[in-house]
Amino acid sequence: MSILQKVEEMKSENNANNNDLKSSPIVVALDYADKNAALAFADRIDPQDCRLKVGKEMFTLFGPQLVRDLHGRGFDVFLDLKFHDIPNTTAHAVAAAAELGVWMVNVHASGGARMMTAAKEALASFGADAPLLIAVTVLTSMEAEDLRGIGIEASRRNTPSAWRA
Repeated sequence: MSILQKVEEMKSENNANNNDLKSSPIVVALDYADKNAALAFADRIDPQDCRLKVGKEMFTLFGPQLVRDLHGRGFDVFLDLKFHDIPNTTAHAVAAAAELGVWMVNVHASGGARMMTAAKEALASFGADAPLLIAVTVLTSMEAEDLRGIGIEASRRNTPSAWRA
């Protein structure tokens, strides 16, 4: 099975099994270098109006406690760490994210179908409490030259920078 086929399979299963997408479609990137400022912002918004995304910088600075603090304020959290490693390691990382109670977690699809399958299987034991699992295929910062550098031939109109235009 190709990586794109695996992504499509995961997407259709997530859509079929996750009614959670019917609540607020708004996800706010919580990109702060200061934990108190991030929590002060969270205190000014309503968890029913949006969900919050915690990325690599914030998670590295403030750790799992930040996710717990946001949950304590009633927020669903998208843990945007784009896990990409050997299948076993990625599976354990995704399971750890599920243990934190995140609403959504992602992996980088370039880790391959076996890695994505391992991540999906790691969530099976969480049943209905499993987070939504998504795969990132291409970073939005990549230009055609970046893609060529990793062996992907793309025209200008098929690059993330063109999608932003």
